[in-house]
Amino acid sequence: MFVGHTALALAAKRRSPEISLGWLLAAAYALDLIWPVLLLLGVEQVSFGSATGGFEQLTFISYPWSHSLLTSLLWGAIVFGFARWRGVSPLSSLILGGLVVSHWVLDYTSHAPDLPLWPGDSPRVGLGLWPSIPLTFAVEGGLFVAAIWLYVTATKPKDRVGSFGLWALLIVQTAMWASTPWSKAPPSVAALGWMALIGEWAFVAWAGWADKHRVVG
Repeated sequence: MFVGHTALALAAKRRSPEISLGWLLAAAYALDLIWPVLLLLGVEQVSFGSATGGFEQLTFISYPWSHSLLTSLLWGAIVFGFARWRGVSPLSSLILGGLVVSHWVLDYTSHAPDLPLWPGDSPRVGLGLWPSIPLTFAVEGGLFVAAIWLYVTATKPKDRVGSFGLWALLIVQTAMWASTPWSKAPPSVAALGWMALIGEWAFVAWAGWADKHRVVG
């Protein structure tokens, strides 16, 4: 749920105005920031194509360390602990940790039953939203639009960067998300890993840059 993760980060800014949108987005993306590293190292596996189609463009063979429920809770606890160690308020630390765990919850909604509950011999779960293109547009798109409204009504631009930087990010993400069912696969799994790693971190940096040029209120 690509734009769904962005949506929760945007919405969280209203409750944690002191935290940069970049950090909120990093927390919401956390499992997908870990996944390409493990993929490139050969610890987790994926293949191109799927039996269901639609927005489901990959078959996740094994990703228990990045995307199981148990490890997502552990990653969330680590982020919460790190934020508290860095002096972040208890509420904002909890929100950052919660955003990490929310990634698994949203993936559970969208993925086919391929999400493990824990590493090892675990059942795999998922509600399978992605095979339905109209339903995905309605659910993910509705969540994204609502979150954008929450963010832009809680913040305002300090300059042109705060306005155009934000809207450019949102337009690029919307275009990438909406074209997913018709996009060509990368040439290799390694290329996928590097594209995911660089792309996700680029969005995190972009969001932080745009948010720096906006103020709450």
